[in-house]
Amino acid sequence: MASTLRNIHGKRSNFQSEFTGNGGSKRRNLHDDTDHNVIGSEDTVYRYLCPVKKTGSIIGKGGEIAKQIRSETKSNMRINEALPGCEERVVTIYSTSEELNHFGEDGELVCPALDALFKVHDMIVTEIDAAAADDDDDEDDDLSEKQTVTVRMLVPSDQIGCVIGKGGQVIQNLRNETNAQIRVIKDKLPACALTLSHDELLQIIGEPLVVREALYQVASLLHDNPSRFQHSLLTSSSSMHQPGGMLMSAALTSSHRNYAMHRDIADAREFCVCFICPAENVGGVIGKGGGFINQIRQETGATIRVNTSETNEEDSIIFISSKEFYEDPSPAVNAAIRLQVRCSEKVGKDSNDSAISTRLLVPSSQIGCVIGKGGAVISEMRSVTRANIRILQKENVPKIAREDEEMVQITGNPDAAMKALTQVVLRLRANSFNMDHGLVLLPTSFPYFSQVTESSSKAKYPKRDGSKDHDYSKLNSNSKRRNHVS
Repeated sequence: MASTLRNIHGKRSNFQSEFTGNGGSKRRNLHDDTDHNVIGSEDTVYRYLCPVKKTGSIIGKGGEIAKQIRSETKSNMRINEALPGCEERVVTIYSTSEELNHFGEDGELVCPALDALFKVHDMIVTEIDAAAADDDDDEDDDLSEKQTVTVRMLVPSDQIGCVIGKGGQVIQNLRNETNAQIRVIKDKLPACALTLSHDELLQIIGEPLVVREALYQVASLLHDNPSRFQHSLLTSSSSMHQPGGMLMSAALTSSHRNYAMHRDIADAREFCVCFICPAENVGGVIGKGGGFINQIRQETGATIRVNTSETNEEDSIIFISSKEFYEDPSPAVNAAIRLQVRCSEKVGKDSNDSAISTRLLVPSSQIGCVIGKGGAVISEMRSVTRANIRILQKENVPKIAREDEEMVQITGNPDAAMKALTQVVLRLRANSFNMDHGLVLLPTSFPYFSQVTESSSKAKYPKRDGSKDHDYSKLNSNSKRRNHVS
């Protein structure tokens, strides 16, 4: 195999030439005051699928590795939350090419996003090599050359054509030149694929060096052919902004590579979700003889408790918690999503109305991550999920709540309400791990549904954002008492 990386036309993509012509470039600078959570129409964007079990190798304790990659490559990187049932997490890497990085042994100038893409790829592949070596220490020294590596990337449908080419000519040339197995998969996509950009799955399989060359070729093509959908791939919330910094060093320490395999259980944190559940729904949450709640406990690994208040016969509290590492799928989030419908109240005058109302108690100290600066975060969640999401003022939360808690109320059809709940609890979880500063990318694109028409004979009362919605006007005082009835 040739030692140099080249594109299908026999030459490398000329990143540098785009910026040396007359008139200069209109792309924004990575170090200016613009919002780095917005992808420009000419930016370079890669979405690399990382196995959930390997995410720790690119996040690090407290996000230190991910922040290092962003700082040293001058790129932006967001890591999607793990979705229940999905074995991969999307790593979104993007940048302008206003500043170029030296790449590879010959110091070729490339855009920061391509540089960061290969840092992420090399970390994941290195960890796979290390794990394989640990499994069989007697293998030959060229074990990595014999291994098969798989790279999977999400690519919008309007961009994938540059990789396929007319009549499949481009992808066939890539296969012939690199000897890699390269496929574009349009069905059976992972749950993390986005609907609005009509994602397709690009898969590359082969020996490590073969895959690396093929990835370079593909990344160059994607750089030259941006998607018209890419502006919608990220949240634009300024509350998640964190700029990059210095130039990158190629060296990776062993502690970075082996982070996922060597972690201290003392670093795990407890994450909790607290539902307010109508008293008449508690039986459905528990199930006959405790069968349903025990099944959810066993299948998710979460701790689930049912609590009641002596002063309130209309509501109970469902506590869901688990001790977990940030890079792992969350048992508490998984259990909360599965219990949501049973913990919610049906709303609407018609019995055929499928809308539900889900209520969550959130400590006042954490509610800011749900609201965002100037209400930006909650407005975005409403737009993305098409559910009604409201924050109740302290004096109006149900009396079963504690004095230091506020209530988040989600109203919508079950699918929209589930997506809204997922957004809310993932933001709360990121905040509890101090990861709400730019490394986390939450689901932002779902199929749109009609807005729920709110109608109820129940009294309405004000929310923090000034709107009104369904709720429980009788429950307007606070109580510190909770009795555990699990």
